[in-house]
Parts: sequence; structure tokens; C-alpha cells
Amino acid sequence: MFASEYKDRRLDLLGIAIIGIATGLGGGVLRDVLLGEVPRAMTSNWYLLVAVAAAIVGMALQRVFTRLAGVITVLDALTIGLLGAIGSTKALSLGLPEIPAVFVGVIAAVGGSVLRDLLMNLTIAMMHVGSLYAVAAAGGTIVLVVAVSLGAPVAVSAIAGTSITLVIRMLAVRFGWTLPEQRALSRLPRWRRPR
Repeated sequence: MFASEYKDRRLDLLGIAIIGIATGLGGGVLRDVLLGEVPRAMTSNWYLLVAVAAAIVGMALQRVFTRLAGVITVLDALTIGLLGAIGSTKALSLGLPEIPAVFVGVIAAVGGSVLRDLLMNLTIAMMHVGSLYAVAAAGGTIVLVVAVSLGAPVAVSAIAGTSITLVIRMLAVRFGWTLPEQRALSRLPRWRRPR
């Protein structure tokens, strides 16, 4: 998906491959590093090969993907929901408390896009006013973690969390929802005592 967005950056095939690996596998690698495990993506040749192949196919079919922007947005929202659910459930299964499990889930969901932006020397998109990418992931992982804490089956909790992520992200895209911008304290309205 990134290939069509960054075609003006003039990446060669190696650059496309590296960015594809970082984007596709980065969240899972960060998740496993946070959990003190060998990254799952490094346990088999297939993870890297599939990430490279997907990046090259994305580059080759960038015109097709441009026309399918709506479908790509839905699939992207579904993917961040799934990655967040996988990250949070793995953290919970290793005995992490609820709040760190949410954090690991959010990092798993958005870590690939953060690494992509860093490698491309771009402003990290999720850190700026936008369409609630990380917030959607956080909403879904919170639902999952709370549901598991209340005794719901992990599979049901994961489906609920993924669905919440998908809904928040799609509503944010559709209606342009964003979080408030940071403002300097000197620009905030001052409270004055009534006389």
C-alpha cells in the first residue's frame, strides 16, 4: 500500500523491499522485542520473502490500488485491528497486566507505519492530527483487554476488539474525526475570576 503513496520518493527495488519489510513486519517485531522474545518474523524465511513480494506487487500494481482506495482503507483498518488483537492477546498470555497489554497491542498495530515513516525520513503520520489511526487501535485493544479481564473467551474478545478498531477508524475517515491539536499554554484562554 505504501508504494503508491511514495512513488515520488524514487525508491529502487531494494528500497521498496526494505520499506515493505519494515511496514509489513515492523509492528510484530516491535511487539516481540517489547515482550522479550525472538521476533516471530525472524524464525522463518517466509515472513521476509512474503513481505518483499507484497511490496514489489504493490509497487507494480500501484495504479490499480489507487483506484481501490476505499477498499484499501477498509483492509488497512481491519489489519490494524487484527494486529492490535494479536499483540494484546500475546501480551496477556505472557502475564502482562492490562495497561501494558494495551500498549503492546497498539505498538503491534501501528509500529510498521512508524518504522516506515522513520526510514523514509517523513514526519510520523500517527503523531499528528489525522484520522485516529492509533486511537482506533487503542480503542480496540482496550475492548479486548477489558473483555478478557471480565472472563470473555479470547476469540470473542479479539473479534470485538478488531470490530471496534475497524468501526472507529472507518468513522474517523468518513467524518474527518481527529484529536485536538497541541496548543501553547500562552494561547489557551485564561480563567478570570468573576468580580
